[in-house]
Amino acid sequence: MTNYINSAIAAILRQVARSMRYPSVRAVLLLVVMTVASGGHASAAANEAEARAFFTKFVAAQNAHNAGDVKSMLWKSPSMLWFSRGVETRGRDAVAARFREYYEGTWHLEPDMSQFHVATISDDVMQILVPIVFTRGLPGKPPQDNTFLISQTFVRDANGWYIASILPIANTQLK
Repeated sequence: MTNYINSAIAAILRQVARSMRYPSVRAVLLLVVMTVASGGHASAAANEAEARAFFTKFVAAQNAHNAGDVKSMLWKSPSMLWFSRGVETRGRDAVAARFREYYEGTWHLEPDMSQFHVATISDDVMQILVPIVFTRGLPGKPPQDNTFLISQTFVRDANGWYIASILPIANTQLK
């Protein structure tokens, strides 16, 4: 019965969200709906282990410049978001294409996993925060190291976890 009620509430709120003008407002509303509808009863330790494993796999795919593996880990939604350097990139295909461009030059990630944090929002939504040193450079140019604080939202469906958003924040450290 609870699942039926949660599904009905989610459906109503999705209808309201569709009628809203701004996609970001719809996305936040849907995140809240998912949180409420799922009940949020996930085990924090299990979710942290899952998040660490998933994120480690994502970093490995990036460092291998494996655009196919990276793309397979991105949420299959036009709402998938990577917002970086003032540029909003939406959708799995567009985000994967942007990564492919970066892979033409130097691109290497070194996360500080000792500062890896997970916020469990629900059984199917987690938010991570971790500082990462990016070594990057355009093709033929010398690479530079920059530290960013990375926030990613993970969503789970019947097939597993996916990255729903990637938000790097420059020159920030956890305190």
